Amino acid sequence: MTTTANANAGARRLEPRAWRDADWLVMKQLRQAVERALSATAGATPGQRVLDIGCGDRPYQSLVAARGAHYVACDIEGDVDVRITPGVRLPLADASADGIVSFQVLEHVWDLDWYLGECLRLLKPGGWLLLSTHGTWLYHPHPTDFRRWTRDGLTEELSSRGFQVEEVGAVTGPLAWTTVFRLLGIREALRRVPVLGPLLLAPIALLLNARAALEDRITPARLREVNACVYVTVSRKPV
Repeated sequence: MTTTANANAGARRLEPRAWRDADWLVMKQLRQAVERALSATAGATPGQRVLDIGCGDRPYQSLVAARGAHYVACDIEGDVDVRITPGVRLPLADASADGIVSFQVLEHVWDLDWYLGECLRLLKPGGWLLLSTHGTWLYHPHPTDFRRWTRDGLTEELSSRGFQVEEVGAVTGPLAWTTVFRLLGIREALRRVPVLGPLLLAPIALLLNARAALEDRITPARLREVNACVYVTVSRKPV
């Protein structure tokens, strides 16, 4: 993916549009959850060194930088500050990061012991890990796609590898994500229809995105919390 394409993809995730993006509600709520965590539970502050491990198109780099933290991009490819080789220690010193962010990466990682182990190794004692991944979503290889989690399962993945889990937030409940999935399917079908397809997509996307937003608003919190599309977690390395 080119640098321009990366920037465009990152901008779409940071500023989704209801008339254009089938995953508008998920991306909107995910950004809100990330901002809350950075400002409160995780508490990114000026001068902190924050690693983005699996940065991809860097959608939330600006949110980290806006809090005065030093952002370090890490990935297996692309224009990055630190190159990742799966299964190999990152070329960074132990306890060299105040915080780590990991957005929609964990489902693409086969060796969780290595990935989460590196996160723990790189954090300073008391350092924070802000991690989001899917509870429910369609198959999306990049280049592979291995897992989905329950709330309890994700919490156990983190705590069993040495993290103290402080917060697990739910993004987009089951009433809404069923509508989002329908819209994703409709979008793919309309893309195959010359001329008329793109013209129909905008009003259909607006209508179904509005429906999804209403459905999520009326979904009981107890149902959303254990049936989320995305879970956003904040954990710490023990002191």
